[in-house]
Amino acid sequence: MSEPILRVQDIRKSFDGSGVLRGVSLEIREGEVVVIVGPSGCGKSTLLRCINGLETIDSGEIRLHNEVISGRKKDLHLVRQKIGMVFQSYDLFPHMKVMDNLLLGPVRALGRPREEVEKEALQMLDRVGLREKADVYPRTLSGGQKQRVALVRAMLMNPELLLLDEITAALDPEMVSEVLNVVIDLARGGMTMAIVTHEMRFAEAVADRILFLEDGVILEESDPETFFHSPKTERAARFLQSFTYASRRDGAEKQSKNNPQG
Repeated sequence: MSEPILRVQDIRKSFDGSGVLRGVSLEIREGEVVVIVGPSGCGKSTLLRCINGLETIDSGEIRLHNEVISGRKKDLHLVRQKIGMVFQSYDLFPHMKVMDNLLLGPVRALGRPREEVEKEALQMLDRVGLREKADVYPRTLSGGQKQRVALVRAMLMNPELLLLDEITAALDPEMVSEVLNVVIDLARGGMTMAIVTHEMRFAEAVADRILFLEDGVILEESDPETFFHSPKTERAARFLQSFTYASRRDGAEKQSKNNPQG
Protein backbone atom coordinates (compact mmCIF):
# COMPACT_ATOMS: atom_id res chain seq x y z
CA MET A 1 0.00 0.00 0.00
CA SER A 2 1.07 3.60 -0.57
CA GLU A 3 2.55 5.68 2.20
CA PRO A 4 -0.01 7.72 4.15
CA ILE A 5 -0.52 11.34 3.10
CA LEU A 6 -1.46 12.20 6.67
CA ARG A 7 -0.29 10.75 9.97
CA VAL A 8 -1.87 11.81 13.26
CA GLN A 9 -0.01 10.41 16.25
CA ASP A 10 -1.42 10.41 19.78
CA ILE A 11 -2.74 13.97 19.67
CA ARG A 12 -4.39 15.51 22.72
CA LYS A 13 -6.41 18.68 23.05
CA SER A 14 -8.12 20.22 26.06
CA PHE A 15 -10.33 23.24 26.56
CA ASP A 16 -10.44 24.77 30.04
CA GLY A 17 -8.88 21.63 31.48
CA SER A 18 -11.42 19.30 29.87
CA GLY A 19 -9.95 16.73 27.47
CA VAL A 20 -11.62 16.83 24.06
CA LEU A 21 -9.10 14.66 22.20
CA ARG A 22 -7.40 12.08 24.41
CA GLY A 23 -4.74 10.32 22.36
CA VAL A 24 -6.10 10.12 18.79
CA SER A 25 -4.00 8.40 16.11
CA LEU A 26 -4.94 7.81 12.48
CA GLU A 27 -3.54 7.57 8.98
CA ILE A 28 -5.04 8.59 5.64
CA ARG A 29 -3.69 7.40 2.28
CA GLU A 30 -3.97 9.01 -1.13
CA GLY A 31 -7.43 8.62 -2.66
CA GLU A 32 -8.91 7.34 0.59
CA VAL A 33 -12.13 8.65 2.10
CA VAL A 34 -12.23 8.41 5.89
CA VAL A 35 -15.54 9.26 7.54
CA ILE A 36 -15.56 10.23 11.22
CA VAL A 37 -18.78 9.67 13.14
CA GLY A 38 -19.82 9.77 16.75
CA PRO A 39 -22.13 11.55 19.19
CA SER A 40 -22.15 15.33 19.53
CA GLY A 41 -19.25 16.62 21.60
CA CYS A 42 -17.01 13.59 21.05
CA GLY A 43 -14.24 15.63 19.37
CA LYS A 44 -14.92 15.09 15.66
CA SER A 45 -14.83 18.73 14.57
CA THR A 46 -11.95 19.51 16.92
CA LEU A 47 -9.95 16.75 15.26
CA LEU A 48 -10.41 18.29 11.81
CA ARG A 49 -9.60 21.76 13.13
CA CYS A 50 -6.37 20.45 14.66
CA ILE A 51 -5.36 18.82 11.37
CA ASN A 52 -5.98 22.10 9.52
CA GLY A 53 -4.12 24.14 12.14
CA LEU A 54 -7.18 26.07 13.31
CA GLU A 55 -6.58 24.62 16.78
CA THR A 56 -3.19 23.95 18.34
CA ILE A 57 -2.66 20.54 19.91
CA ASP A 58 -1.43 20.09 23.49
CA SER A 59 0.72 17.09 22.62
CA GLY A 60 1.29 14.53 19.90
CA GLU A 61 2.21 15.09 16.26
CA ILE A 62 0.59 15.64 12.88
CA ARG A 63 2.57 14.89 9.71
CA LEU A 64 1.74 15.62 6.07
CA HIS A 65 3.90 13.56 3.70
CA ASN A 66 6.09 12.75 6.72
CA GLU A 67 6.70 16.47 7.40
CA VAL A 68 5.62 17.73 10.81
CA ILE A 69 2.89 20.37 10.39
CA SER A 70 1.60 20.59 13.95
CA GLY A 71 2.90 23.54 15.95
CA ARG A 72 3.84 25.57 12.87
CA LYS A 73 2.87 29.23 12.86
CA LYS A 74 4.95 31.21 10.38
CA ASP A 75 4.08 29.16 7.29
CA LEU A 76 0.71 27.78 8.37
CA HIS A 77 -0.84 29.31 5.25
CA LEU A 78 1.29 26.93 3.17
CA VAL A 79 -0.13 23.96 5.07
CA ARG A 80 -3.68 25.17 4.46
CA GLN A 81 -2.98 25.34 0.74
CA LYS A 82 -2.41 21.58 0.88
CA ILE A 83 -5.19 20.79 3.36
CA GLY A 84 -8.48 22.38 2.35
CA MET A 85 -11.46 22.61 4.68
CA VAL A 86 -15.17 23.23 4.16
CA PHE A 87 -17.41 24.09 7.11
CA GLN A 88 -21.13 23.89 7.76
CA SER A 89 -21.24 27.70 7.48
CA TYR A 90 -20.37 28.53 3.90
CA ASP A 91 -18.14 31.55 4.72
CA LEU A 92 -18.63 33.16 1.32
CA PHE A 93 -17.93 36.89 1.13
CA PRO A 94 -21.40 38.46 0.73
CA HIS A 95 -20.10 41.61 -1.00
CA MET A 96 -18.36 39.59 -3.73
CA LYS A 97 -19.96 37.75 -6.61
CA VAL A 98 -19.60 33.96 -6.81
CA MET A 99 -16.77 34.09 -9.34
CA ASP A 100 -14.85 36.66 -7.29
CA ASN A 101 -15.22 34.43 -4.21
CA LEU A 102 -13.76 31.56 -6.21
CA LEU A 103 -10.85 33.51 -7.68
CA LEU A 104 -9.65 35.12 -4.46
CA GLY A 105 -7.61 32.24 -3.06
CA PRO A 106 -6.02 30.79 -6.20
CA VAL A 107 -5.11 34.20 -7.66
CA ARG A 108 -3.93 35.98 -4.52
CA ALA A 109 -2.58 33.13 -2.40
CA LEU A 110 -1.24 30.86 -5.14
CA GLY A 111 -0.40 33.55 -7.69
CA ARG A 112 -2.14 31.73 -10.54
CA PRO A 113 -3.21 33.66 -13.66
CA ARG A 114 -6.76 34.98 -13.31
CA GLU A 115 -7.84 33.80 -16.77
CA GLU A 116 -6.64 30.26 -16.08
CA VAL A 117 -8.43 30.06 -12.74
CA GLU A 118 -11.62 31.58 -14.14
CA LYS A 119 -11.74 28.95 -16.87
CA GLU A 120 -11.25 26.17 -14.33
CA ALA A 121 -13.83 27.73 -11.99
CA LEU A 122 -16.45 27.79 -14.75
CA GLN A 123 -15.76 24.14 -15.50
CA MET A 124 -16.18 23.23 -11.84
CA LEU A 125 -19.35 25.32 -11.48
CA ASP A 126 -20.71 23.50 -14.52
CA ARG A 127 -19.82 20.19 -12.88
CA VAL A 128 -21.89 21.06 -9.79
CA GLY A 129 -24.75 22.57 -11.81
CA LEU A 130 -24.06 26.22 -10.98
CA ARG A 131 -22.37 27.68 -14.05
CA GLU A 132 -25.19 30.21 -14.49
CA LYS A 133 -24.58 31.51 -10.94
CA ALA A 134 -21.03 32.73 -11.56
CA ASP A 135 -22.06 36.39 -11.77
CA VAL A 136 -24.52 36.58 -8.84
CA TYR A 137 -24.07 37.46 -5.17
CA PRO A 138 -24.22 34.72 -2.51
CA ARG A 139 -27.40 36.20 -0.98
CA THR A 140 -29.33 35.06 -4.07
CA LEU A 141 -28.30 31.42 -3.58
CA SER A 142 -29.98 28.68 -1.58
CA GLY A 143 -28.06 26.99 1.23
CA GLY A 144 -27.30 23.98 -0.94
CA GLN A 145 -26.03 26.21 -3.73
CA LYS A 146 -23.80 28.16 -1.33
CA GLN A 147 -22.30 24.93 -0.02
CA ARG A 148 -21.59 23.69 -3.54
CA VAL A 149 -19.82 26.99 -4.25
CA ALA A 150 -17.80 26.51 -1.04
CA LEU A 151 -16.76 23.05 -2.26
CA VAL A 152 -15.69 24.45 -5.62
CA ARG A 153 -13.70 27.18 -3.86
CA ALA A 154 -11.85 24.58 -1.79
CA MET A 155 -11.10 22.42 -4.82
CA LEU A 156 -9.71 25.36 -6.81
CA MET A 157 -6.85 25.51 -4.30
CA ASN A 158 -5.85 22.01 -5.50
CA PRO A 159 -5.60 20.55 -1.99
CA GLU A 160 -3.97 17.20 -1.37
CA LEU A 161 -6.43 16.51 1.44
CA LEU A 162 -9.95 17.89 1.84
CA LEU A 163 -11.60 18.13 5.27
CA LEU A 164 -15.40 18.39 5.38
CA ASP A 165 -16.96 19.34 8.70
CA GLU A 166 -20.71 18.68 8.88
CA ILE A 167 -21.23 20.46 5.58
CA THR A 168 -24.95 19.59 5.46
CA ALA A 169 -25.78 20.46 9.09
CA ALA A 170 -27.13 23.93 8.24
CA LEU A 171 -29.14 22.80 5.23
CA ASP A 172 -32.81 22.05 4.85
CA PRO A 173 -33.39 18.32 4.23
CA GLU A 174 -34.25 18.76 0.55
CA MET A 175 -30.91 20.51 -0.05
CA VAL A 176 -28.76 17.84 1.56
CA SER A 177 -28.66 15.40 -1.35
CA GLU A 178 -27.47 17.98 -3.89
CA VAL A 179 -24.39 18.66 -1.74
CA LEU A 180 -23.69 15.04 -0.86
CA ASN A 181 -23.86 14.06 -4.52
CA VAL A 182 -21.02 16.51 -5.23
CA VAL A 183 -18.92 14.92 -2.46
CA ILE A 184 -19.60 11.43 -3.79
CA ASP A 185 -18.50 12.65 -7.24
CA LEU A 186 -15.26 13.99 -5.72
CA ALA A 187 -14.65 10.65 -4.00
CA ARG A 188 -15.14 8.77 -7.25
CA GLY A 189 -12.63 11.13 -8.83
CA GLY A 190 -9.99 10.09 -6.30
CA MET A 191 -10.05 13.07 -3.93
CA THR A 192 -8.52 12.27 -0.54
CA MET A 193 -10.98 13.29 2.17
CA ALA A 194 -11.70 13.20 5.88
CA ILE A 195 -15.38 13.80 6.50
CA VAL A 196 -17.31 14.48 9.70
CA THR A 197 -21.01 13.82 9.21
CA HIS A 198 -24.25 12.74 10.86
CA GLU A 199 -25.62 11.50 7.53
CA MET A 200 -25.23 7.76 8.06
CA ARG A 201 -26.45 6.60 4.65
CA PHE A 202 -24.03 8.99 3.00
CA ALA A 203 -21.21 7.79 5.27
CA GLU A 204 -21.86 4.19 4.31
CA ALA A 205 -21.94 5.06 0.60
CA VAL A 206 -18.81 7.21 0.41
CA ALA A 207 -16.39 5.88 3.05
CA ASP A 208 -13.45 3.56 2.61
CA ARG A 209 -13.06 3.53 6.40
CA ILE A 210 -15.21 4.59 9.31
CA LEU A 211 -13.78 6.00 12.53
CA PHE A 212 -16.15 6.05 15.51
CA LEU A 213 -15.20 8.59 18.16
CA GLU A 214 -16.47 8.51 21.71
CA ASP A 215 -15.30 10.88 24.46
CA GLY A 216 -12.21 11.98 22.55
CA VAL A 217 -10.87 8.56 21.56
CA ILE A 218 -11.29 6.33 18.51
CA LEU A 219 -13.43 3.56 19.92
CA GLU A 220 -13.85 1.66 16.67
CA GLU A 221 -12.29 1.65 13.20
CA SER A 222 -13.49 -0.55 10.36
CA ASP A 223 -14.81 -0.73 6.82
CA PRO A 224 -18.38 0.56 6.24
CA GLU A 225 -19.89 -2.91 5.81
CA THR A 226 -18.58 -4.06 9.18
CA PHE A 227 -19.37 -0.85 11.04
CA PHE A 228 -22.93 -0.44 9.84
CA HIS A 229 -23.97 -4.08 9.87
CA SER A 230 -21.73 -5.79 12.45
CA PRO A 231 -20.28 -3.11 14.77
CA LYS A 232 -17.53 -4.37 17.06
CA THR A 233 -18.54 -2.43 20.16
CA GLU A 234 -21.79 -2.15 22.05
CA ARG A 235 -21.44 1.64 22.12
CA ALA A 236 -21.26 1.85 18.32
CA ALA A 237 -24.28 -0.45 18.05
CA ARG A 238 -26.31 1.83 20.34
CA PHE A 239 -25.18 4.87 18.36
CA LEU A 240 -26.39 3.31 15.10
CA GLN A 241 -29.67 2.18 16.69
CA SER A 242 -30.46 5.80 17.56
CA PHE A 243 -30.25 6.73 13.87
CA THR A 244 -32.35 3.72 12.88
CA TYR A 245 -35.02 4.77 15.36
CA ALA A 246 -34.96 8.37 14.12
CA SER A 247 -35.29 7.19 10.52
CA ARG A 248 -38.26 4.97 11.35
CA ARG A 249 -39.89 7.77 13.37
CA ASP A 250 -39.48 10.28 10.55
CA GLY A 251 -40.90 7.77 8.10
CA ALA A 252 -43.89 7.14 10.34
CA GLU A 253 -44.52 10.87 10.72
CA LYS A 254 -44.35 11.35 6.96
CA GLN A 255 -46.77 8.48 6.39
CA SER A 256 -49.13 9.91 9.02
CA LYS A 257 -49.16 13.30 7.31
CA ASN A 258 -49.85 11.72 3.94
CA ASN A 259 -52.61 9.52 5.37
CA PRO A 260 -54.10 11.31 8.39
CA GLN A 261 -56.91 8.79 8.73
CA GLY A 262 -54.35 6.02 9.29
